[in-house]
Amino acid sequence: MTPKLKIAYSPCPNDTFVFDAWAHGRVPGAPRLDVTFADIDLTNGWAESGDSAYDVLKVSYAVLPWILDEYALLPCGGALGRGCGPLVLTREPGVDLAGKTVAVPSERSTAYLLFRLWAADLVPGGVGNVVVMPFHEIMPAVRDGKVDAGLVIHEARFTYQNYGLHALADMGAHWEDTTGLPIPLGAIVARRSLGPDALLRLAEAARASVRMAWDDPSASRPYVREHAQEMDPKVADQHIGLYVNEFTADLGEAGYAAVRGLLTRAAAEGLVPPLGPDALAFP
Repeated sequence: MTPKLKIAYSPCPNDTFVFDAWAHGRVPGAPRLDVTFADIDLTNGWAESGDSAYDVLKVSYAVLPWILDEYALLPCGGALGRGCGPLVLTREPGVDLAGKTVAVPSERSTAYLLFRLWAADLVPGGVGNVVVMPFHEIMPAVRDGKVDAGLVIHEARFTYQNYGLHALADMGAHWEDTTGLPIPLGAIVARRSLGPDALLRLAEAARASVRMAWDDPSASRPYVREHAQEMDPKVADQHIGLYVNEFTADLGEAGYAAVRGLLTRAAAEGLVPPLGPDALAFP
């Protein structure tokens, strides 16, 4: 029997929606999957380690410059979009962040790169101190005055008002306004050592899984709910609506331009290593 392909992705609704058909053996001809659920900080670290046991990983686009020697970017299955960027939250509206402390969920994330690019443009002198904090602790920390501001992602877009917080700025809106490009968030990568034919088959399986989820959204609902960490079903649906779109089925010209644009700008700010000219080529 052919060994299962080891894959790790998050329990977030967009990932479980995308991979439901494949994970449950409903994609004809696709390799069987051995699924591990892990937050993106863990999968980023596994990819960066170079000796990860995983064949396929969901990672942040921000980590690509460190891993593309070992992993290839699949042209589908990931998360890009419009109107879905990270937010900077504060207790009071209109806070000047110059010299202030900002909590972020990771320094190896697209959210962090977008935040730093926004701050370089709009916060004279820059923020004072960046602290890394588990995602679920950020909004309470801002509410309780432990930090001056927090960078949040995903479903926090829909729930931050429950903490009495204000959206100071939308990193995605700034990115879209200044570039006209979609926001690159999460990527699907696979080991180059699998070989080009296998990589093409993986991309076909991921794309088929996405399309099957769209064709019958109700089929994925039990899998999404099982792993949505007690998220309100309406919020889970909003989450899927934001992060699963045409770029999930195929990055296309605009998607690739967004990824290269983000990483090129970030490299110019010294945030990531520069990309080689063929770094994003597939397979």
